[in-house]
Amino acid sequence: MHDASYRSLRETDAVHVWRGESPDHDDPALFALLSSDERATAARRPAPVGTRYAHAHAALRQILGGYLDTDPRRLRLGRRPCPRCPNPAHGRPCVVFPRTGLDFNLSRSGAHWLLAVTAERPIGVDLELARPDADLWLTTSAFMSPAELRRLTEARDTAAGVDAYYRAWTRKEAVVKADGVGVVEDLRTVNVAPHLPGPVPVRHLASRGPRRWLVHDLPLGPDAYGALAREPESRGPVLLVDPAARGFSAVPVPSGTSR
Repeated sequence: MHDASYRSLRETDAVHVWRGESPDHDDPALFALLSSDERATAARRPAPVGTRYAHAHAALRQILGGYLDTDPRRLRLGRRPCPRCPNPAHGRPCVVFPRTGLDFNLSRSGAHWLLAVTAERPIGVDLELARPDADLWLTTSAFMSPAELRRLTEARDTAAGVDAYYRAWTRKEAVVKADGVGVVEDLRTVNVAPHLPGPVPVRHLASRGPRRWLVHDLPLGPDAYGALAREPESRGPVLLVDPAARGFSAVPVPSGTSR
């Protein structure tokens, strides 16, 4: 599917972020790439959610199979142990077979998805599509710290407030997904300074893994917000990959721009 390799990821210490959109129609050829568990999950979900799930996971398998030079159907995916609890549904996703240091994280919002891939380092990615009719302020106290709430009330206009809201949400989600605790974490304890442009350093003191993360904002265009969390020691580029391009086409994420 592409000519990027696990070796090239490891040698450059890069993170590749793939972006795609799942159609709402079935594709038997793509569904055949899925494991029995993935097909069962897709079948349990109502249309079009199940179909979108299936398309995103088929794309994930194709992309990871390209890095590992492996038939996507032969990949076995699982999860690492959650650092907080024994629930196997928690924890960071991983490739069980073939054995590899490849690390990845998937996020979906509506029909859209992001897949971040790197080598031998934990990462987390989150994607949110803006909801123009939603009353965002009803949920701010549930996931923002007092300092973040004060900053939000100081936003210069409505657009700036919406940007800060989604920047806060995606940054926090990227951090807890990188750590592996996911939705069990109290997001109010993860202060991500949404008033500042990325990348921003974030301390996650409740973590049993890395205590610090570097969080990049991903420039995805109007009404789409994305964030990537990785270890601050990472020195390679963050590259946005165009899956529609011939071969492997990627552009660097600006290091001093939040949108």
